[in-house]
Amino acid sequence: MKIAIIGAGAAGCFAAANIPKRNDREVVVFEKAAKALQKVKISGGGRCNVTHQLFDVKELLQKYPRGKNFLKKTLHSFSPAETLQWFAAKGVSIKAEADGRMFPDTDDSQTIIDCLWTAMRQNGVTVQFQKSLQRIEKVKEQWYLSFADGSQYIADKVLIACGGYPKEEQYHWLRSLGHTIHAPVPSLFTFNLPHHPITALMGLSVSNAQVKIGSTKIVEQGPILITHWGLSGPAILRASAWGAQEIHQLQYQFTARINWLGTTTDHELSTWIQDKRQYEGSRFIHERNDWGLPKRLWEYLMDEAGIADNTKWGELKSSNQHKLIELLLRHNYNVSGKTTHKDEFVTCGGVATNEINPETMESKLAPGLYFAGEILHVDGITGGFNFQHAWSSGFLFAKNFQ
Repeated sequence: MKIAIIGAGAAGCFAAANIPKRNDREVVVFEKAAKALQKVKISGGGRCNVTHQLFDVKELLQKYPRGKNFLKKTLHSFSPAETLQWFAAKGVSIKAEADGRMFPDTDDSQTIIDCLWTAMRQNGVTVQFQKSLQRIEKVKEQWYLSFADGSQYIADKVLIACGGYPKEEQYHWLRSLGHTIHAPVPSLFTFNLPHHPITALMGLSVSNAQVKIGSTKIVEQGPILITHWGLSGPAILRASAWGAQEIHQLQYQFTARINWLGTTTDHELSTWIQDKRQYEGSRFIHERNDWGLPKRLWEYLMDEAGIADNTKWGELKSSNQHKLIELLLRHNYNVSGKTTHKDEFVTCGGVATNEINPETMESKLAPGLYFAGEILHVDGITGGFNFQHAWSSGFLFAKNFQ
């Protein structure tokens, strides 16, 4: 039997790493680039956010903006717990950080790459690079694969694990097989604030802020980072994932409302300010804050509120107080454009999951054709959830050949 795997990313390589070597079996991975596992290499700042320490599958499913129903079966079959066991059996220990993200003990993504590569080599897998698939067609019971360099390969089974495409027309070869394609749009991106003065504070982060997207119901809480182009950080990335389709429809022109104090309410902040007036009236407002905001951000917000450097709490005018509360709890930023988060570029969209068997990853429309990873209309928020989908779907494909 000849098995072709299209794509040497996380899903494709994990699938290959789990297909046992047999004399009557040939497994070939075709990769259009010159290297394998490039997203694994750069993820998590080069540490590889392997998965997330969320072992309750019901809770885990809530981390996927799209694909929950499909994932109910795949994640139950191969969950984060199974992922850890698999890597541990290969001698790779994985640790959890305070926020639940999990990384190899070495803090080096090369550890994961070497592990997968070793398992593939032990399984007798062949990898061919710079092989861009142009056409796939079924002739009787076999699949004829045609590549850009003019070469062909005839396979009995084919796994499509080539990741997502940025443009809908790039899926034409899959649509020609009868599959429905959800139009791709970016997910996990940062918000651009062109020429906004707050970008002068680049590098500052607030550990527990809240972001709301325009008039939508999308609200996320967590760290927010100020960059030289706008806003980033986990809360922003999660909001972009949940709002990927809505934000795309807005053409990336929308308002991001930030509560720099997390879930703090008007009443709580007003009470705090009144206490400052009463008990610390002689102290300068610019001096410090009790909310843990970076000093430069606090000073920036004071200036925006029209509060002079030498203003004391007891001298704070009601109009400035009102402006300060608005800036801290409901600071509106006009977003114009996005920037792809280089570590975790993810596409929302792809092959419709209702056309795929979630227990085998096989197409319901084209027997012998399988799908895994980001090519499917499944995507998670940042935190290791997209890799978990890759491991789970790749493993379930490989189970067909145990």
